[in-house]
Amino acid sequence: MSLISLSICLSDLPKDRIKTAANGKKYIDLTCTSRRETGKYRETHTVYVSQSKEEREANTPITYVGSGKEFMLRNNSTQSASPQPQTAPQSASNGEDDLPF
Repeated sequence: MSLISLSICLSDLPKDRIKTAANGKKYIDLTCTSRRETGKYRETHTVYVSQSKEEREANTPITYVGSGKEFMLRNNSTQSASPQPQTAPQSASNGEDDLPF
């Protein structure tokens, strides 16, 4: 399984593309896609304001607003979702530490 951690510059969001829904909350349509090459800061994805079919056909410039990094998670069926605390190693059977100091 993988996660993509995104960073979005709110200042770059075009105000005219923000919609107010019936519930009064504000939304903007964004698209996240993988990059051809990894970025300077190891970004693997880019985020931009979604375009309509007409905008894509007219070759309207894309408004980039952020980037992201993909993180691969181990998919081990014996591993639980939350990390388990490590248990302290048991000391030697004679009751003394096996440390050299």
